[in-house]
Amino acid sequence: MHTHYQIWGEEFIDAAALEQMQNASDLPISIQGALMPDAHVGYGLPIGGVLATEASKIIPYAVGVDIACRVKLSVFPISAHELEKHKKHFIKLLENNTHFGIGGKSREKIDSSLFNRKIWSEIPILKKMQSRAMDQLGTSGSGNHFVEFGIVKFKESLHEDIDINKNYLGLLSHSGSRGLGANIANHYSKIAMQESNLPKNLRHLAWLDINTEIGQEYWLAMNLAGDYASENHREIHDKMIRDINSNPILQVENHHNFAWKEELEDGEKVMVHRKGATPAGKGVLGFIPGTMSDPGYLVRGLGNKASINSAAHGAGRVLSRRKAKSSLDKKDWYKRLKDEGVHLLSAGLDEAPMAYKNIDKVMNAQKDLVEIVARFDPKIVKMADGNERPED
Repeated sequence: MHTHYQIWGEEFIDAAALEQMQNASDLPISIQGALMPDAHVGYGLPIGGVLATEASKIIPYAVGVDIACRVKLSVFPISAHELEKHKKHFIKLLENNTHFGIGGKSREKIDSSLFNRKIWSEIPILKKMQSRAMDQLGTSGSGNHFVEFGIVKFKESLHEDIDINKNYLGLLSHSGSRGLGANIANHYSKIAMQESNLPKNLRHLAWLDINTEIGQEYWLAMNLAGDYASENHREIHDKMIRDINSNPILQVENHHNFAWKEELEDGEKVMVHRKGATPAGKGVLGFIPGTMSDPGYLVRGLGNKASINSAAHGAGRVLSRRKAKSSLDKKDWYKRLKDEGVHLLSAGLDEAPMAYKNIDKVMNAQKDLVEIVARFDPKIVKMADGNERPED
């Protein structure tokens, strides 16, 4: 136990991330914190950091730049054998229905009704971003974002249509709020830093008060970015559902890089920031992805109060992007993909599985946070081209 916060998987976490978490926990507005086993260095709050602050205080950089980045899983009543049998068809589905890259735009929209809301014209930064956000609806950007087909194997049946003895076709996506979220984050973070009295090395932990006009603006804009990120995934999955011509028997979606109004165990009202951490309240379903060649897991939260009802959001980086590009060998990367039967359509070396922690060690370190419901093994993976600047 550390002052103000508890750590899961400390042996996997570098000293700089621990220092960042300690700095965040020492803020005068901090109430409780937790650090997940996939944690690594970020801006302000580390990735994998969870921070409960006073109920009216919100830290834009403890939410993150890619506001409401999330994962979504759709499981189809189709045998996983179809993936290999009709591989070219599923590759074509990914190529036709996904769009990657910083300037990526989608060619068609199934539903753009989100843009009918008045809030787009009521807050200047949203008005400025509306057209670009519309263009990017249904896209995935760059960095660690992906859309992939894989095999889903359940450990338990969630309802009568799920047979634990079968392997199902699964579609998994990971991306966030694109340029909209990034511009909201940068705009309000700058304001928070200008109004802050924090020392220079802690400036990314500057906060806003949601009872002020500017704080309320950020709160509303953040929540809109959350809805937008969800619509991004819905667009991608709905297009796939249409072209696969099969309705999913299960869809699960959860986000990280967000702030929630919640209560601690003693009833104290707080603002919970989860920067790269999965909500894991008791009974809540979520998904924790591994890497392009390692499994991800559908999980059920155990409602651990010490973690502020949170869990890891992935494997977590063990090599920085620069280090991965300079030290990893493409031959080793391709061999790993071949050995695991993964067909990669596009990605950069900095997203190679070796750049990440071992997902099963991460899962073992948080057995008191979540229980595994199903396993997803990626088989056809698409990410942004390796030359793209990362947006994760």
